[in-house]
Amino acid sequence: MAIKELSLSAKMIIDGFMSGINKSTVKGQGLEFSQYRSYQPGDDLRSLDWKMFARSDRYYIRESEIETNISVRFLIDASASMNHRDGDYVKLDYAKNLIAALAYLGNAQGDAIGLYVLNDAGIFSMAAKQDFQHLSRLFYMLENIQPKGNFTQPIQYKELYAGSNKRELLIFVTDLYETNDEIFTLLDTLNTLKHEVVVFHLMARNELELDFKGYATFEDLETGASIQIDQAKARAEYKKNLATYLEKTRLKLLDKRIFHRMICTDQPLDQALRDFLNQRNKLKV
Repeated sequence: MAIKELSLSAKMIIDGFMSGINKSTVKGQGLEFSQYRSYQPGDDLRSLDWKMFARSDRYYIRESEIETNISVRFLIDASASMNHRDGDYVKLDYAKNLIAALAYLGNAQGDAIGLYVLNDAGIFSMAAKQDFQHLSRLFYMLENIQPKGNFTQPIQYKELYAGSNKRELLIFVTDLYETNDEIFTLLDTLNTLKHEVVVFHLMARNELELDFKGYATFEDLETGASIQIDQAKARAEYKKNLATYLEKTRLKLLDKRIFHRMICTDQPLDQALRDFLNQRNKLKV
């Protein structure tokens, strides 16, 4: 039942407003008509439109848009910090539904989809394939992820080199909490493999505002370490430091040519995805 709910959630998020993440503008012998152009020496004669020739006594090539199918691999941070809660919103649940929605979209477009799950136990890898049964298996794997421990350590990144040799679109959903630059080491590794990388950076509203409804003691979900603070006194300095951190992170990823989108977990998923696609399309123009 949980898997069916995840599938239904993905369908409801996607249906009605998403037209595609990777539609090509390449002209060729596709299915959807795009335009006519004059025949040039060397053009494939099979592309000639003989009806246009009969009407105009001139040779025209009929061009169509080609849909390009790509391989999309989703990476999900399954470390313990992804169990952070703000009221009804849990980071990992948001991440699961975000990935499920994009996987549903990719599968509907004919893209191969796969999954990496990352925590201190290692890297779980699910090969990229394109069929509905594979999508159901991906939903099953997502539903059964339990956050635990720290983020995957760099020594385990060698597993990423065992995948397909072709370039993939990698969509990484994480809170970017790390101890010794292990997440940015991962992103450097993915860049080495020449993949296109998109990072969805999840943060909760109570993290952004430092508003934990009276709590004075804070515990690190990964190490168990705790600290006591006065939220009211610390809030101004905290927000200043957070703004500096977020800007530094944005510039660091931009320097690596990695697309970055920070999302608050109280933002409706359909709106978050719409904003992401709009921003992505503007950058591609």
